[in-house]
Amino acid sequence: QVQLVESGGGLVQAGGSLRLSCAASGRTFSGYAVGWFRQAPGKERQFITAITWSGGNTYYADSVKGRFTISRDNAKNTVYLQMNSLKPEDTAVYYCVANRRNKETMQYYGVDYWGKGTLVTVSS
Repeated sequence: QVQLVESGGGLVQAGGSLRLSCAASGRTFSGYAVGWFRQAPGKERQFITAITWSGGNTYYADSVKGRFTISRDNAKNTVYLQMNSLKPEDTAVYYCVANRRNKETMQYYGVDYWGKGTLVTVSS
């Protein structure tokens, strides 16, 4: 069983940056793809980005492409989400996820593990 714990959320002004982290515990996410979903108030959960174990393949939703960057440090069992040029519409709870199949296209291959989420609020 993999436990995922997010950190780094908070309040930021529009145009600012935040970096989210997600640490795995219990067992490592060795060989897994990892990524991030988000859920804004009153909206459905949205898959935004993922990266394969080697880092060779990534996926970004159009809404974050060019502004967000996912990376991972397998030695530290940690994945990061660097968020730049933040907009009020980026306000959401951000969830770290992992996929045993090592597929970055989690909208098709699904998610096996979820974190509890961290809140990001972008003020205008």
